[in-house]
Order: sequence, then C-alpha cells, then structure tokens
Amino acid sequence: MDGISMPDPAAPPTAPVQLSALLGRRDLGLRQVAGPPAGESGGAAVHWVHTSEMADPYPYLLGGELLLTAGVQLADDPDRYAARIVAAGGAALGFGLAPVYDTVPEALAAACDRHGLPLVEVPTRTPFTAVARAVWGLMAEARHHELRRVSQAQQGLAAAAARPDPVPAVLRQLATRLGGRAVLLAGDGTALQAAGREPEPGAREAREALAALARVVRPGTGTGPGTPGAGTGTPGPGPGTPGAQPSASPTPGAGPAGPRPAPASATDTAGSAHLAAYAVAGGEGLVLGVATSVREPGDHTIAGVAVVLLSLLTAPRQGADEAARSSALVRLLLGAAPADVAPLLGAGPWTVVQAHGTGTPPALGSPLVDASADPVRILLPADREIARHPGWTLGVSAPAALRDLPAADAQAGRALRHAAATRSPLSRHGTTGLAALLDPAEAAAHARTLLAPLGDPPPDALLDTLRTWLSLHGSWDRTAVALNIHRNTVRQRIGRCATLLGSDLDDMDVRTELWVALRRA
Repeated sequence: MDGISMPDPAAPPTAPVQLSALLGRRDLGLRQVAGPPAGESGGAAVHWVHTSEMADPYPYLLGGELLLTAGVQLADDPDRYAARIVAAGGAALGFGLAPVYDTVPEALAAACDRHGLPLVEVPTRTPFTAVARAVWGLMAEARHHELRRVSQAQQGLAAAAARPDPVPAVLRQLATRLGGRAVLLAGDGTALQAAGREPEPGAREAREALAALARVVRPGTGTGPGTPGAGTGTPGPGPGTPGAQPSASPTPGAGPAGPRPAPASATDTAGSAHLAAYAVAGGEGLVLGVATSVREPGDHTIAGVAVVLLSLLTAPRQGADEAARSSALVRLLLGAAPADVAPLLGAGPWTVVQAHGTGTPPALGSPLVDASADPVRILLPADREIARHPGWTLGVSAPAALRDLPAADAQAGRALRHAAATRSPLSRHGTTGLAALLDPAEAAAHARTLLAPLGDPPPDALLDTLRTWLSLHGSWDRTAVALNIHRNTVRQRIGRCATLLGSDLDDMDVRTELWVALRRA
C-alpha cells in the first residue's frame, strides 16, 4: 500500500529542492551510493516525496519524486525496477536499511548506475517522515527566498518607473534583477531599447530568437489555420524557434479564417540562453524580451511587474486622468500612503473587483489592473458598469472611498468566494436591504456586543466561516468550496460558533440577527 506526501495543491508553486541540498543535511545522514553525482550541474531536483513498497511503483508516480522504499517487495529484476522509476520521471530513489535489508543490494546499485537514477542510502536511524519533512522545510526556505526576491524587485522596478527616463530605467532594473538582458521590441522584432549584458556565447542567435518570439506574442501577426507554420505560439523560421512555448492563453477574438490569436507570453531557448517574450498592453504592439543564462523561480513574476509598468509608461495618447492614475499607481507601488495619492486618483468612490479564471484577464476598461497574482485585482470608478467576462468569475465590492479600499478588497474577496461556491459568473457585495436602514454606529456597536463571545477580536477563521455559511443558506458543501476547506472543518467551526454564542443557529431569527451583525462588524 502506498503513502503519499505532497504539497498542498492550493499553495503557490514552489521551487524544487536539489538533491545535493538534501544530502547536505547532516542530521539525516543520507549517502548517495549510485547514479549521477548530485553535485553535478543539472543534478536531480526533488519536487515532492513518495513512499511505496509496490513491486512496480510506476502507476503511482507523477514525476519529480524522491521515491522512498525499504525494499519489502523489491522485484527479482532490479534493472526493471530502476527502469520503471526512470520511465515515470522519478528524480531519485531512497533506500531504507531497515527492516528488510542491512545494506543496499549491489544489483540495485548497478541498475541505478546503468539507468542514471540517483540512489540514496537512508540509515536506520532516519525515518522516512524525517526525509519528507526536510524536503518541505527546504522548499519553504526556497519559497521565502523567492518571495523576498520578488518583493525587492517590485520596489526597484517601481522606483525606476518614477525616474525622469522611466522606460530605459525599468529595462536596466529588470536586467539587473534577472541577471541578463531586457529588450523593448517592436512587434516585428526590431529592438527599440535594451539594457544588460547579452548571453555569451550565441548573442546573435539569442537576438534572432527573441525577435521571432516577439512576432509570436504580437496579436494579429500570424496566419490562419491550414497555412504552413500556423498555430498558436509557433513562430516563423529563425534560430531557436522550434522550442517556443507560449505560457499564457491566446487573445480571444480571432475567427477561424482570420489572424491566429496570440499568447500573452512565450518562452524558448537559444544555445544556453533562456528567452521569454511578453506582450506589452496598450503599447502599439510593443513586446518585452528577456534573455538570461538561468531561469529562476520568480523570474516570470518579476517580468510581469515590468510589463505592467511598461504598459502604463508606453500607453499612447494618455489623457490627464489616466496619467494621474498611472502616477498614483507607481507611488502606491513605492509604498506611499493612500491618502497621499488620493488627489491624483480622485475623490472616488472606487470599486474593487477580484477575478479568477483562465485566458486574458479582464481589464473592465480600467488601467489599474494587477494581473500578476491570482485572483486578479482591478480598481475602477464606482460608476463604471461591470459585466460578466467569459471564462472568469468576478467578485465585486461595494463602492468605497480611497481610505476604505482594504475593506473593499476584503468584500470583493468574499464576493468572489460566494460566486465560486454558487457557480455564478459574478457576485456583488450588497449594501442595500434592512441593514442599510440601521444607524452605522449603533449597528457596529450591537455587532461587537453580539459577536463578543467568539473572542476579542473574534478569529478571522470563525467569522469568515460563519459569514460564508450564512450567506450560502447553511450549506456545508458550498461553504467548504468557497473557503477551500473540508466540509467537516466547516461543521466544527459552525458548531464552535453555536457553542460560544449559546445560540441555536437553526433558528431563522438568530441567523438573521447574526447576518446583519456580520455585515456591520
């Protein structure tokens, strides 16, 4: 029987752990006994840990695993066993010395050498759970490093965008942060501005491949179906182009016989250089090209911030209002207080929209879009009409002043979760009804008193669960979907709320009073 230990699928993607880092943990006492040395360039990368005593673990592997086994059902043919792990994409094999074997079988070590599978000896004193815990710990460290790197890059790019020569300053900052070259290209691949060092060797090949990628992501430059070379993300002839891999969904709107839809970004390699191209929105077909010697976690996010800033900086015929809002966005990115940028954005009120889906993110006619995260966030004037967007689920806040945008963002998040739970394409945070008839100060005071038994302040988990559960008419399943938790967790939290409040939550009067209080809390 198999025991699987994997990261939370709802967690952000995390960089894999190099096997050499795991072997460096002295507390584990791991020792590589066969296969390619872990210290070599391009050594094994572990994405997760899997424990199996199956004679053939192939059907249970996803690829990238450190497979741990004590050899309980090790087949008579170790060569086939190693070959099957390699065929499934396993990163390495960890062999425990207890309770079946005292040493790693020589035949298994020879098989791993033949198939290029790293084989690690796990000593008796080290339980498999300790190995798994070490992997997740190293992943957490890598994730922390990535988030810190991205945060510092965002600040640097925002500061560059505020300089007198913002476009070349942003390119220089991006090239520095990525350790490579950043180029602003025309849609036909012509380099307009560039910064950073070119990859060596193969600088010319990289330039030509980036120019080809620029033609991939520029909308409307491809050919229709049936034409040689047609197809989303397939560039024309040129060095490095066969490996182009669009990394985003194509732009909608192209008909069967018209120009092919273009992806928002595409990647390729040329020699030892890693290449990426990103369409710059509103920039007359401009494209951001990046060439680096290595591709690190977080590079795509950092480049996405640069794309947003370049889209604002290169937008043609920008009116006074749009220019002021772009300036306000940059200042907010630099850490300015909302009150300091209020004169630039206008008095408001404003509406916050959170969106989750696939394809081109909705802008809803606003230049203030954060498309680098999930959910996407959009800030737009409260009088702007918000319609459904195909392929996307939207949560809309109530109108709010600039100082209340954090609360409006929370409202949009709850509305988005409600829309997901009810399978509705759009959900709004309501501001009408009986609650609107109450004096805000009195209603808030009553809410604090009513909810005080839950804690001071009440835990967010209890409040969010109770609010969502009430909004979904007491549905355990829909609440679980909305909050991305197990339905039993919902039952436990609602049961705890009922106990602390000393109320019967099946009573409609109680539910109504709590709902109004939660709306005002």
